[in-house]
Amino acid sequence: MADMRLNKLAKLLVNYSTEVKPGDFVLVQCDSVCVPWMKEVVKEALKAGAHVETLIDSEEVSNIKLKYASKEQLEQEKLIQKHAMEKADVWLTAWGGVNTKINSNIDSDKIKSSSKGSASWRKIYSEKMGDGSLRWCGTQFPTHSDAQEGSMSLEEYEDFVYGAGLLDFDDPVKEWKRVSKEQERWINYLDTKKELHIISEGTDIKVNIEGRKWINCDGKVNFPDGEIFTSPVEDGINGHITFSFPGIYAGKEIEGIKLIVEKGKVVEATAEKGEDLLKTILSTDEGACYFGEVAIGTNYGIQKFTRNMLFDEKIGGTIHMAIGDSMPEAGGKNRSTIHWDMLCNMRNGGKIFADGELFYENGEFIKEILEKYSL
Repeated sequence: MADMRLNKLAKLLVNYSTEVKPGDFVLVQCDSVCVPWMKEVVKEALKAGAHVETLIDSEEVSNIKLKYASKEQLEQEKLIQKHAMEKADVWLTAWGGVNTKINSNIDSDKIKSSSKGSASWRKIYSEKMGDGSLRWCGTQFPTHSDAQEGSMSLEEYEDFVYGAGLLDFDDPVKEWKRVSKEQERWINYLDTKKELHIISEGTDIKVNIEGRKWINCDGKVNFPDGEIFTSPVEDGINGHITFSFPGIYAGKEIEGIKLIVEKGKVVEATAEKGEDLLKTILSTDEGACYFGEVAIGTNYGIQKFTRNMLFDEKIGGTIHMAIGDSMPEAGGKNRSTIHWDMLCNMRNGGKIFADGELFYENGEFIKEILEKYSL
């Protein structure tokens, strides 16, 4: 029997997150293990009057391609994905697989080449998201492998996934609208600021955000949600940052990441484990060694690190920064075939200043700041 929360998720994605309308071209895409999710989403999109098409991926087939394809083959355009991006008004995706470690033994250069093969469709995706002609939302379908990665049983992981999305409430949409209103107050505050100064263990970094727009992540773009972010000024980051949790890229873990940044560019990168992969990622293309995002996690219902950045980047009391592709809707101009988030814990003495004013400490916003500005 299907979990009723899965149907609530599908309804929320179609009717709230992407607001599917009659006549919309909706692309629904997921790995083969996520087909139960796809069935529910397709049903709701059809009920909304959309033209729906589907793409089913396979991490096992993708692994074969990485193993046996040449560099030239991996860098070839992904034509089906490209044409789908050109056509789609709405793109709904679900993550979930059968083996989170499936690419652990794949050579880093092959992963880099495969990323280059995604350049054309990622460019279309970024442009359409930036001008509003594409509404995208990605989510997680609970699978055994992802539950194992998070050190949970499948039942525990289902509760975690759906709970983080507020799907246990009678009216999840009402709850996400409440979250949106609360976060908008901090958006209004940060939109007036020019610089962030982030301090935590092993981190002292200044980020220029002048003229950039902060985005309220309230379940519209990925789900579950709970963060506020912007794209920093490309040459306006200076300092050093240590990421508290492992970075996960193509199923591989990179631990103890430390970056030194000058004028926006990563000039030195070290890691306790996986340093070669880290440096390979940073050399993917010209934009890969610059930052595309700085963000604050606001979902205090997520406290456990699960090695899944969809959830981990939302952990209340953390910040994250992403190298690579930036968000045009936030004013970002950096372009790259990758966008890779790395997570920093702020709950043990971390501080964030905006134009010299302390507004965030020990993983919590200082609410008195909002009262000071009547926000």
